[in-house]
Amino acid sequence: MNVKCFFTVFFLFCAGNAFSQQILTLKQCKTTALENNLRAQNSRLATQAARQVKKEAFTKYFPSINATGLYFRADKPILETSLLGMIQISMLETGLIGAVTVIQPVFTGGQIYYGNKLAQTGVEAGLLQEKMTDDEIMLQTEQYFWQVVSLAEKMKTIAESDSMLQNIYKDVQIAVEAGVVNQSELLKVELEQNKLQSLKMKVQNGAKQYKLLLGHTIGVPSDSFDIDKTLPEEVVNPANIRATHEDALMQRAEYQLLSKDIDASRLKMKMKQGELLPNVAIGGAYNSFSLDKGKTFATDNQFGIAMVTVSVPVTDWWGGSRSVKKQKIEMTIAQNKLQENSDLLLIQMQQLWNELEEASQQVELAAKSIEVAKENLRLSTDYYQAGTAILSDLLDAQILLRQSYDQRTDALTAYHIKLSRYKQATGNND
Repeated sequence: MNVKCFFTVFFLFCAGNAFSQQILTLKQCKTTALENNLRAQNSRLATQAARQVKKEAFTKYFPSINATGLYFRADKPILETSLLGMIQISMLETGLIGAVTVIQPVFTGGQIYYGNKLAQTGVEAGLLQEKMTDDEIMLQTEQYFWQVVSLAEKMKTIAESDSMLQNIYKDVQIAVEAGVVNQSELLKVELEQNKLQSLKMKVQNGAKQYKLLLGHTIGVPSDSFDIDKTLPEEVVNPANIRATHEDALMQRAEYQLLSKDIDASRLKMKMKQGELLPNVAIGGAYNSFSLDKGKTFATDNQFGIAMVTVSVPVTDWWGGSRSVKKQKIEMTIAQNKLQENSDLLLIQMQQLWNELEEASQQVELAAKSIEVAKENLRLSTDYYQAGTAILSDLLDAQILLRQSYDQRTDALTAYHIKLSRYKQATGNND
């Protein structure tokens, strides 16, 4: 292999590895999820299906055209008779019949019009359902993303705690060798190290599991990407992003979808009412038939027909009126659902706001706890080195500091998730 070829292969190998382990930001994960997630794809397919229903409904405005053809050959003439008792007449032994019929609906009680409006409502409902699915997928993506980031932060804390324990172990080992403390003190440190290693394995397994879930959600194999594991420490004052919940309610896809249910019920009622009205259609037909071709009494003819049809559903009035009343009840149910769920959505937004406000306060408290735990560890270290504190106090202080860092990580993770949920619920998806 020459030098040029070697460097080409080396470059491609490195580029391939770089691509397979690309670092995705949260925004990139969300975009990828909307492109690859199977639920998102199915949601879009459902909307496409609704558009096809709309196109099908539109064809009802146009004439319906039917063409029929018939050829027959009997084993004997269908019609046999005699004329004046002397001439034997045989007819209808073979035949070819064709007809083309065109029917144009003129008045259908509004069924075609309301049917098209209903199909359009179905498309709009599909788009709203698509948005709701996208929102759910993005929220799920963000939750898994922050969980992976959180566990990565905890791994950093574990590494720092491990380093501290190693230093403590060295100090205790020196003290044991000098005969200042007994061997049991060293075993206490080893016990804490073992506990830390056990915790490390749990965190590692948790990180792998959440990354698998994240990969499944965004539609990318978990071993082919990594994420930006930076955990932002900036906390926005919730008061600066609080929305007017009554205004945000009107923009919620859930609210609009419930409104579409009312529209659909109203249109279905109109269609039921239309079924009770007369239907009027005009049309024409062209007919051609050829009978007993080549024989004495052969017939060959073509003719056209113009027609007007009026259909009155006389016997359907009783049952149809019940269907109309049933549909009115369905519309009332849809209106009640809108009212009930509107209240629930407002309650949900207020609850998410309360949780966001609490999460921001928890971040502040966690930061203060870290400062207290740092000072406690400093004092415990000084007291232990001065011989005025026991090893257990030093180990407890070290554990307390690690737990304080973990609490801050949990608080920041919860804050970012709750911030996303509140923004999504109030239509602020920037």
